[in-house]
Amino acid sequence: MIGSIYDSKQIRTIFFIFIAICITIATVVVSHSFSEKIAQEERKRVEIWAEAMNILVSDSIDAETQDINLILSIIEGNTSIPIIVCIENDSVQWFRNIEIPAKDSSLFLQKKIRELKAKNAPIISEDAKQYVYYDESLVLKNLRMYPYIQLTVVSVFIILSFLALMSAKKAEQNKVWVGLSKETAHQLGTPISSLIAWIEYLKTKGLDDSYLKEMEKDVKRLEKIAERFSKIGSNPEHLPIDINEVIKSSCDYMSARISGKIQIFKQLPQNPVFVIMNDSLFSWVIENLTKNAVDAMNGVGNITYKVEESARKVFIDVTDTGKGIAKSKFKTIFNPGYTTKKRGWGLGLSLVKRIIESYPGGKIYVKNSDLGNNTTFRIELRKYL
Repeated sequence: MIGSIYDSKQIRTIFFIFIAICITIATVVVSHSFSEKIAQEERKRVEIWAEAMNILVSDSIDAETQDINLILSIIEGNTSIPIIVCIENDSVQWFRNIEIPAKDSSLFLQKKIRELKAKNAPIISEDAKQYVYYDESLVLKNLRMYPYIQLTVVSVFIILSFLALMSAKKAEQNKVWVGLSKETAHQLGTPISSLIAWIEYLKTKGLDDSYLKEMEKDVKRLEKIAERFSKIGSNPEHLPIDINEVIKSSCDYMSARISGKIQIFKQLPQNPVFVIMNDSLFSWVIENLTKNAVDAMNGVGNITYKVEESARKVFIDVTDTGKGIAKSKFKTIFNPGYTTKKRGWGLGLSLVKRIIESYPGGKIYVKNSDLGNNTTFRIELRKYL
């Protein structure tokens, strides 16, 4: 069944999204682990640096017993980690790898000290009574930011790829729709012309006019169907029509062709309601929605067409007393080929959506549905002012 195919596609999509989320989380976790290890190594470096400074400023230093060059190399070797050395009351004694402005340098350093306090616990030297505040190196900061930048770039790439794929898929579907519709209209044209000729011929033979009139009705119906197919893919005609009249005529036509156990109710404004739409295509929309409702009710129930209008829009609600639609299927039911019936192509609602959305401001969606009780489809059209 086509419906189950769409369900499996949704499951696969959810599965791939889940895998992508897991990979994303794993990337962030691994990167965070590496960052923490580097942060620990940097703190050890700062501790060694602070000890070297403590020895250098200590009064007990002996040039003959201490390797002054080694101490100086340790101190000078820090070229990446920002450091501020203070004594009591955060009086700055020395700083390294920090660019300070020419003006208000003392205020800048005090602000920087508060910032460093919030980031890392200071390294305290009891002998020299020094407080060493430090920040992460630029390399470590970049490493912490890298996975987020990477994920952003990958996400943007995936989104753009997805949009391009969907655009290509939609264009391909449009070509199939248009090609199928045009070919159907073309194929219907020849037998319809032949039937018209045969009716004219039979009229000359003196047959009962009642039979010929019925045949003419069926041929006109076929002509209307061929006209509908020929209009798919063409530029929509921008003509104002009274939506009430189209709904009345379409519902009357369908009432004579559906089960007598189904009643169609029309709640229409007394005044005409004009929209920009092709009446032939819109009557096709009404017929498809009616057939869909009949199938949902298994031949027993009520269908209600309700028209409301605002200052700029017209709202058409189609409510049936059928089995309802699960909320997870509100969008899926409009996909080409989706059907829950054993027989059928699943093109009715997809065709309806295509016709409605081919006009500016046109929308169709499931307004609400109560499983086992009812479903309401809403059509929104731009009002003709």
